[in-house]
Amino acid sequence: VQLQASGGGLVQAGGSLRLSCAAPGRTFSNNAMGWFRQAPGKEREFVASISWKGFTAYAGSVEGRFTISRELNKNRLYLQMNSLRPEDTAVYFCAAARGSSTTSRSSEYRQWGQGTLVTVSS
Repeated sequence: VQLQASGGGLVQAGGSLRLSCAAPGRTFSNNAMGWFRQAPGKEREFVASISWKGFTAYAGSVEGRFTISRELNKNRLYLQMNSLRPEDTAVYFCAAARGSSTTSRSSEYRQWGQGTLVTVSS
């Protein structure tokens, strides 16, 4: 089952965007979920993770600006991004982990979405 990320776009520095991730026909209520991003010419990096109980973890670069959440009854994952900076420009991917606890390791995720592009202009 492919995860479907959406909500990316072009925004000015200081602005906000909300990314969504859906998993049609599949539930990940017992799994942790996460967001990663990959900027041009750089490796994919961890952004945020949420456990099946709702505990969250963030990369230091987004702590206090981004908020990860999920709606279990709708099988959806979100990433609210505020105070965006040009360095947040990247393709953002949602993913479902193998386990139920938060994790920043991409190897711990077994299902990935296709990515949505976020561009922050200065």
